[in-house]
Amino acid sequence: MNTSRSKGSSWRGAANAGRTWRGAALAALLTAGALTAAAPQAQGESARTETPVASTHPADGVVESVVRVKVPLPQSFGARPAACDWLSYLRYRAADGPSASADADRILVAQPGILEGAGAFDSVARDTVAQAAAQGRHIEFWALDRRSNCLEDPTGIASGDQHTAVDYYYRGKAVGGRTFAGFVGNDQLGWMAKLGIQQTVRDEYDLLTAELPDPTLRKNKVLCGGHSLGGVITGYFAAADFDGNPATTADAGQNQCAGYFALDTTISTDLADLSGSIPDDTNLPDIGLGYGVVRAGLDSGVLPRSLSAPVLLNPETMTLLAIAGLGAVQNPGGESDLLSTLPSNVNIETTNRFLFSKDAATFLTGSPSVKDFRLTNDAVLGALMDDNSVPLAFLQSSVGFFDGGPIIDKNFPATNGSSDNSLLFGVEYKAIPAQPHGPLYTWRNYDRVGAADDPGYRSADGTPFTNASKEVTDIHELARSMGEQPLDFTEQYFPTKLVTDLELATSPQVKQLLVHPGGLTANPTLTVLAGDGLLAGRVPAGLNPVIAPGYQHLDVLTAAPVQNDGRPEVVSSSLAAFAASPK
Repeated sequence: MNTSRSKGSSWRGAANAGRTWRGAALAALLTAGALTAAAPQAQGESARTETPVASTHPADGVVESVVRVKVPLPQSFGARPAACDWLSYLRYRAADGPSASADADRILVAQPGILEGAGAFDSVARDTVAQAAAQGRHIEFWALDRRSNCLEDPTGIASGDQHTAVDYYYRGKAVGGRTFAGFVGNDQLGWMAKLGIQQTVRDEYDLLTAELPDPTLRKNKVLCGGHSLGGVITGYFAAADFDGNPATTADAGQNQCAGYFALDTTISTDLADLSGSIPDDTNLPDIGLGYGVVRAGLDSGVLPRSLSAPVLLNPETMTLLAIAGLGAVQNPGGESDLLSTLPSNVNIETTNRFLFSKDAATFLTGSPSVKDFRLTNDAVLGALMDDNSVPLAFLQSSVGFFDGGPIIDKNFPATNGSSDNSLLFGVEYKAIPAQPHGPLYTWRNYDRVGAADDPGYRSADGTPFTNASKEVTDIHELARSMGEQPLDFTEQYFPTKLVTDLELATSPQVKQLLVHPGGLTANPTLTVLAGDGLLAGRVPAGLNPVIAPGYQHLDVLTAAPVQNDGRPEVVSSSLAAFAASPK
């Protein structure tokens, strides 16, 4: 195995040593209003704020800050929270590099995928900046947050303590003088009925022109891209016109970028290229209704303005993922009490049954329950995010495997070895702890799979559940990205209109946005695909991508800097090399 074992040990030591400092720093930010829903307004009328991000990440020569820029929505959007007139992103740069973005060698600007926030880019952003710096180039990585993330309240997560977070979101307890107002309902999301692809690409343009006013600089230094759905958004951005006059092209999307990058996606305007990236159990309206009917439904509130499901995928469960990450940051090897401290409601109970049932009978009866098993905080997070556990392909990463007790096949909602619905559930065999009221189940991190003490768990048919070549993400880095970021890893309020616009791409109202279709191929493109991701086995002809072997859909964002073959991480290496290439 590789040297990253010592890195994991160092990470835990740094986390323990720095927890008091981090908690104090987060508390200071919270008191100042930097992490609340009304953050920018709390700091006055300045059109831009930038706040350093406190982190327990090992020293890597990369500094991070959260930037907020005031870019008000048009009045036609109607009433919305003041925080929603601001755009936000996470800015990563080399500590010994220039402090001004305009002086960087290159700036990578990344659009997130569906149900994904800026925090999901943390690992790949850090590693890309660090690798470029090691080669003598100072680049920046900007992880964009969608405007609708202004509705999130990260106060409980920002406390740095899992129990405090649970008390904040579920027991009405205040943090820093603030109490949780509850998750936002559809009746409060009227302004989001208009938040589609047109405003999404306009937001990126307005942010770029505000932060980098020189058009020549943007054309020479900015690389535009994204992950998953972010590749399609980048395609629309590349083809867009922003001044209303197609004859003038300085404002065209293609001329804001020196190149494009696609992470387990393609730079295109065809949502079909990403079949499998949108979960089938959301409340996405029937697109057969037509553009006008869908628009009227969103405007009236008859159709949901935020993409979610009654269970599994909604603001509450997205928050619970961050809370689980927080527990793995605090006490990775300690026995988790998260599931016993959460309240019992239909959403949480049904979600737990879906994720932790070994078969349909267990799902229906609820016995044994996940609460009947002893799990460490690492094991809880692994069960929620690993490709051998979670049965949703677009949420999967490769962070290791269960350890500490007997393991059995998880044949719900799909049977191991079946190719049915593989785009939705993934192809890896799923596993689950076998012994309730038994041993403390631990988590074997990615770099200890295949080690001398690895039990080598196998499915009932003899198939190994995993091997070292299939594990690429450090669960502790994943935990930090999910539990420490001021802008979430997951997304609680994804605009339904953004997906319906893309599904209705042939309608005149959407088609008219593609003013400069040649923009999609006007600049060099780097495409990096997960070897086991959403496009595995169906790569579009002529794409010539870099393939990241063993990676799942999220691994292209979360993979560890040193892999189990001893080599540097391939996504960040490719991005650093692409940023170094001439236009």
